[in-house]
Amino acid sequence: MPDIVLAATPRSERGSRPAGRLRRAGGVPAVVYGLGNDPITVSVPSRELAHILAGEAGANTLINLQVDGDTMLTLARQIQRHPTRGDLVHVDFIRIRRDVAVSADVPLHLLGEPNGVRDGGLLEQLVFTVTVEAMPGNIPVALELEVSELDIGDQRHASDVALPDGVTTHLDPETVVAQVAAPRVIAEEVPEGEVAEGEEGEAPAEGAAPEGPSAEASGDRGE
Repeated sequence: MPDIVLAATPRSERGSRPAGRLRRAGGVPAVVYGLGNDPITVSVPSRELAHILAGEAGANTLINLQVDGDTMLTLARQIQRHPTRGDLVHVDFIRIRRDVAVSADVPLHLLGEPNGVRDGGLLEQLVFTVTVEAMPGNIPVALELEVSELDIGDQRHASDVALPDGVTTHLDPETVVAQVAAPRVIAEEVPEGEVAEGEEGEAPAEGAAPEGPSAEASGDRGE
């Protein structure tokens, strides 16, 4: 995936008030750390960073962060957003090297409509992201898994997910990532104290003759 260049400005002020002023001015407070170097505090343009994170690679986009004339290859991590507005609140950038593998969470996409779904089953995806390890330039945008051949009751496991060359994962191969479940049938419940139709002890229908001796026989005494 191509690298992105993002300009950052050193930030000396700390605390919630300076951070609030920075956000209102269109910036995002950030920290850069990793590779054994001291952390530095910076600010980055909110709109540009939001555009980067909304791209195809998302948080796995390689970002060349430019600070005071120096360029650092980084990945955005610990991305904090406002709980209601979704605005960027704070971001950590980790320094990385192109020749050292890194860990990344990659989305898993299911492809196709399973046979079992056409027969009334329900496709259930149980794993939506897979943590992989790869060189920064080999991090896949997404992983894909074909599920068209699944019938009701069939499953796909982590071992069925094809990984590109140079990409590994520690996810247990037996982990179920997708399955087609049988349709759920909800039995009609009978309220407590009532008797289901057709069960023993059912009251006779309105107008039906009572069981036992007939009314005529029991009442034919001139009353």
